[in-house]
Amino acid sequence: MVVNRKGIERIKEIYQDRASRAQELKAGGKQVMGYLCIYPVLEMLTALDIVPFRILGQMSEPITKADACLPTIVCPFIRSTLDLGLKGKYDFMDGVVMAHVCDVGEKTSHIWRTYLNPPYYYFLDVPHTTHLAAQEQMKEQIKTLRQTLEDFTGKKITAAKLKQAIDLHNQQRALVRELYDLRKPDPPLISGAETLQTMVALMSIPVAEGNDLLKQVISEVKQRKNKLSKKPRLLIWGSIIDNVALVEMIESAGANVVMDDICVGSRAFFPAVAQTDDPLDGLAYRYLVELKCPRTFREATYGETKKDYIQDLESRFGYIKEYIRDWNVNGVILQAVRYCDIHGYEVPAVRDYLDHIGTPHIYLEHDYSEAALAPLRTRVQAFLELLG
Repeated sequence: MVVNRKGIERIKEIYQDRASRAQELKAGGKQVMGYLCIYPVLEMLTALDIVPFRILGQMSEPITKADACLPTIVCPFIRSTLDLGLKGKYDFMDGVVMAHVCDVGEKTSHIWRTYLNPPYYYFLDVPHTTHLAAQEQMKEQIKTLRQTLEDFTGKKITAAKLKQAIDLHNQQRALVRELYDLRKPDPPLISGAETLQTMVALMSIPVAEGNDLLKQVISEVKQRKNKLSKKPRLLIWGSIIDNVALVEMIESAGANVVMDDICVGSRAFFPAVAQTDDPLDGLAYRYLVELKCPRTFREATYGETKKDYIQDLESRFGYIKEYIRDWNVNGVILQAVRYCDIHGYEVPAVRDYLDHIGTPHIYLEHDYSEAALAPLRTRVQAFLELLG
């Protein structure tokens, strides 16, 4: 199919039908590999000319088949991904790379292997700490991933191919940062909903194609004039948001979402892979240490004579303060999908940190459905009134 749409129009087209482009590429002879969360090492797939395709859920799709495999009192997003898999929505994929993102994610990964029996399967047992021993363990996991991918494809990941793949993904990360910079003006040049659509689209197509599309979007957005109006500027923190419904609800209530700390956004794209003598060292450090998800435990920082709680919060969440400063954020919406323990348990500490730096905030919990957003709108409106 010849693609005539460019920029934001093309982004929205991919967002509305994520599988279409991947299926085209597969029909043309490409292999498509699904991956769960942000921890699978995408550079390994790109180095083998495999299309990485992020496994996401669907808020508008009722969960019917996954209930036979998972209890209803676990993460509805994870349940939705498995439900789509069981319904054949991901049958075009040649395999999956899963990761230990949380206990429910781990169990679902193994259920996926048992029930769907993909041609290729690898489970990346990501450590939950960041010390040197954990980094070495992560490096060994990546080595095994490389070997299994080479065995599956019959190709070798040469040093040159891996370096080229790292460079491509780092280029994309730099372009995403450039796109996010367009949200710094007041009013921003691009909305939070459009930004989220762009992130979802990038996770659905080859990285080189995504880079070209990003350049088109950035060029288009830079030429805009007063598309948005001045409103309270918000940052959204928390568990996965892969559907624009939540962001659109917040923005329609009278805000501009100018920054995020979510895994379909800055959390996935901001950290780059450092150049190291052994590329695996840079990859291990980036994917284990640099990705700032609460599923990874970062050891407490202590003062000289006693535990310093504020110092510990600063070491864990100082990057959020930088986001608030650089994007001129007026308030923060903390949000989590119901039953998301790793984010739910982190909320009190993030609240304390935001109180410490004097940033207003509100916490929203939702059950990953569009119908559940209506009651939250009133709370968002009340929060925006407090911001003035």
